[in-house]
Amino acid sequence: MSVKFSGWEVVDDGASFSGVDLQPNQKPQKRGVYKMYHGTSVASARLIIDNGFKQSTGGMLGPGVYVSRDIKKASSYPLRSSPTDRVVFQLRVRPGRVKRIDKDNHPLQYTWHSKGYDTAWVPPNAGMLSVPRGLEEDCVFDPKRVEVVSIAKAPDTTIENELKNRISKSSKKRRGGGRGAADVCSLCKRKTQQGSTHTKQKCWKCGKTICVLMSKHFCP
Repeated sequence: MSVKFSGWEVVDDGASFSGVDLQPNQKPQKRGVYKMYHGTSVASARLIIDNGFKQSTGGMLGPGVYVSRDIKKASSYPLRSSPTDRVVFQLRVRPGRVKRIDKDNHPLQYTWHSKGYDTAWVPPNAGMLSVPRGLEEDCVFDPKRVEVVSIAKAPDTTIENELKNRISKSSKKRRGGGRGAADVCSLCKRKTQQGSTHTKQKCWKCGKTICVLMSKHFCP
């Protein structure tokens, strides 16, 4: 017996969703949005949540925001600090165009952004002297590409709850922050760009109203 149906279902690389888990040895794709981590102090965590990330003045890959898909890497920062003063953010990162840096004294180690790249990526076990533990690392040039989503690790539940409350308040403030605040499409459940609505049309088969960005639709 054959079964007839109309509709579609697609798989997205993460560009329009909350974040895709990517293994440390997988290179981020240009349009992807990925789950990553960043380690910092308790005091700096409060500032980042309230005001957003700022570029570092330098580092192994030059200025930018340093993140990793390996939570073990993020958990070791800040270096030489007490574990009671370490917080690990869970992030949503849009890496954009990525340059692989996999050896010491790479010709683009500090100049990748000037060549049109948005992120520099050091894969795991690259053998670089500046990465003795061999853990994956990324440097994102534009802080706006990095968003704090949650707290992955905190010294205790009191600090964890405080920081999560800050994230919730900051997120609500951004969503309701006036002109340009993002809305969510009622059909595809994705954010609209700068408040502009998604294109909607009737399904040719069942006549149901659909959004052209819906990841799946099955006719009743």
